[in-house]
Amino acid sequence: MDEKTDTKDMTLVVTGASGRTGSRVARAAEAAGATVRPASRATGFDWEDRSTWADVLRGADAAYLVHPADVGAPGTAEAVGALADVALGQGVRRLVLLSARGEDQALATEEALRASGADWTVVRAAWFAQNFGEGPLARELRDGELVFPAGEVAEPFVDVRDIAEVVVAALADGERYAGRTLSVTGPRLLTWAEAVAEIAAATGRPLTYRAVPVDTYREALEGFGLPGEEAAFLTDVFATLLDGRNARVEDGVRQVLGREPRDFADFVREGAAAGTWTA
Repeated sequence: MDEKTDTKDMTLVVTGASGRTGSRVARAAEAAGATVRPASRATGFDWEDRSTWADVLRGADAAYLVHPADVGAPGTAEAVGALADVALGQGVRRLVLLSARGEDQALATEEALRASGADWTVVRAAWFAQNFGEGPLARELRDGELVFPAGEVAEPFVDVRDIAEVVVAALADGERYAGRTLSVTGPRLLTWAEAVAEIAAATGRPLTYRAVPVDTYREALEGFGLPGEEAAFLTDVFATLLDGRNARVEDGVRQVLGREPRDFADFVREGAAAGTWTA
């Protein structure tokens, strides 16, 4: 992490602290010497209940914001704007929002944070490498086939640990990163088929990728248990995110951390050793 980043004596509120990014942000912040205040239903914080927000934010120095719905989902912009107002009222000016690179639907949420008057930073992330190792996609891979509507589009998959370290740096160094939008990606482009092939090679299993139309994938999402409206929203997001607009590498990780981002191959090697894709 950048040598000028100093989290000592800082208290950082981490929303979604048990989730895919929040858990890594919490660990990275603690490793950097910060006091982490997890904000989840288990600790009395609920994005759906604004009366729970002030107590979690009171006395903190900064907060990481990740909404449990997609950053561009209906109602997220209003919720983020309202939480920013409560944070400012509690004296918490430093706010970092996790957003999605290339997602048009996320722009309203980003603007809500910018308009709040907070010392904001937006971290726009590429598709997570860890999506292949956690959740529905990992379950499919353990069964031998990944079905996804990405076609032959390439993506610079980013390791969530890199996102976490960038977020902690941005939370800690407000003067440097306030008012900035940071785009974080991995170091190289891979199609979904190439990503699955790397996992297959590392595990020695005959894993395959099958591309399907976005509309067809909506049925799969509902099969995962998502409500129809949420599945429809996500397929709309995929239709834009997977049109090739994100097929480029960006240098946000290097700008903030002073090093190259972790490679997808590192994630795959570690996951294979841990038995992530063992059937």
